[in-house]
Amino acid sequence: MNPLFDTVIERRNTNSLKWNVEEDTIAMWVADMDFRTAPCIQKAMQNTAALGIYGYCEVPEAFYTSIQEWWRQEHCFAMEREWMMFSSGVVPAISSMVRRLTQPAEKVVVLSPVYNIFYNSIVNNGRRVLASELLYEGGTYEIDFIDLEQKLQDPLTTLMIMCNPHNPIGKIWSREELTQINAFCRKHHVIVISDEIHCDLCEPGKKYLPFAAVNASCLQNSITCLSASKAFNLAGLQAACVVIADEGIRNRIWRGFHTDEVAEPNVFACEATIAAWMEGKDWLKDLNHYISANKKTAQHYLKTQLPELHAVESQATYLLWIDCHVLHPFVDQFCDFLHKEHGLLVSKGSAYGKSGEDFIRINIACPNALMRTGLKRLSKGYRAFTKQFSECR
Repeated sequence: MNPLFDTVIERRNTNSLKWNVEEDTIAMWVADMDFRTAPCIQKAMQNTAALGIYGYCEVPEAFYTSIQEWWRQEHCFAMEREWMMFSSGVVPAISSMVRRLTQPAEKVVVLSPVYNIFYNSIVNNGRRVLASELLYEGGTYEIDFIDLEQKLQDPLTTLMIMCNPHNPIGKIWSREELTQINAFCRKHHVIVISDEIHCDLCEPGKKYLPFAAVNASCLQNSITCLSASKAFNLAGLQAACVVIADEGIRNRIWRGFHTDEVAEPNVFACEATIAAWMEGKDWLKDLNHYISANKKTAQHYLKTQLPELHAVESQATYLLWIDCHVLHPFVDQFCDFLHKEHGLLVSKGSAYGKSGEDFIRINIACPNALMRTGLKRLSKGYRAFTKQFSECR
């Protein structure tokens, strides 16, 4: 039990995207947490709010130094100040970088299934998605490096966007995997954008490796996107940091950020971020232990109460990627049924690419009691859906 995380907070009627749902529906879809952020962050924001003036802001140097210190201590990655740029969110940054680093109709490689908004950032800018499907065997995922290189050597491929750790499967990529990805990208003149927004949400005892920290080649051929938004539940504040060691790439992105107006903070963004990195370590440690316990509870529940579905083993994130192949090809209909008939809103795996069609994604960053209620609805909904399906045959 942990009162910081066990308290159920009513978020309906608060303009929450996640909880804009019916009165009896449990929202376990979009990736924000149902926990109050760290007290040190709340205090920093309250102090800012108390001033009563909310004018235009500059990015203070402490925003950058707090990130530098955190990554040096926690991830053994020493980034230089000149490599770093503020952005009003990882997604706006990625969309801007797609425009600067590629031309219309060129191709951008992703490892699918992957964070669905990557597709939006590519397609909405007139570029084409080239998906290298991850290999799913024995309940785990691996990169198909033969297929990946084929996609990267396409003359129209100029960019690769990846998650490290990976959303939605929750995998921490190894040094060997990251080295190989970069080797192929270098060989075929493809720049890597590494979205590392989930990097501090790892299982206790597990550590992620920054793409740029693997070796000098990875550092010079990559762009790293960082933010406190996932780990400290600050997504609504719109603050991120983009790290680019190569001067030529950095200058192109700097111009793009300012052209696209994604380089200015709101009045709370930097203060909250600084507090997170400077004072939030103990809170984050407690959070990761709580999420780990939730994850174990959910996995045990599925094994004992709903063995037809399988939770893919996860090393990071607070997201469960659940194998529903037994329901093929009706998983999307199952999700709609869960929502309409059993008051449980989850993410359809099909949103993350064709290879995600037989999966669902569930957000377990919520009080344990709420999660258990959601799992019971999942089980009850599964039984009702399969019964209804069998009766219709």
